Amino acid sequence: MVTIGSIVLQVGDVEQASTFWTQALGYRPSSDNPGILVPVAGTGPALALDEDDRTHLDLRAADAEEQRTEVERLVGLGARQVDWTYPDNADFVVLADPSGNLFCVIDASA
Repeated sequence: MVTIGSIVLQVGDVEQASTFWTQALGYRPSSDNPGILVPVAGTGPALALDEDDRTHLDLRAADAEEQRTEVERLVGLGARQVDWTYPDNADFVVLADPSGNLFCVIDASA
C-alpha cells in the first residue's frame, strides 16, 4: 500500500517558505536539497517546496510493480490518470482524485 512520501507546496520564495516551515514544523532542510524539508525525528512525510509545481501529494510505492498495482487500485477507487508530459525515465504517474486534486504515485526504488 502506498504512503505519503512528501507534500509538495507551491511557494513564491523557497528560502522564505523554508524558514517559515522549518520553524513551524520542527523540520530541517534535507542535505541533498534545501528545498525539501524533512522531520528532525525522521518520521513523517517530507515537505517539498517548489516555485513551479502545483501543491499536491507524492505517494510512495516500494517499486515499479507496486506502483502499477497501486495505480490500478486507485483508478478502481475513482482516481483518473491525467494527461501529462513526462520526462524521460519518469519515476512517477500523475493521477487526479475524484475531486480533481492531483497527486503522484512514485516508484521509490527508481
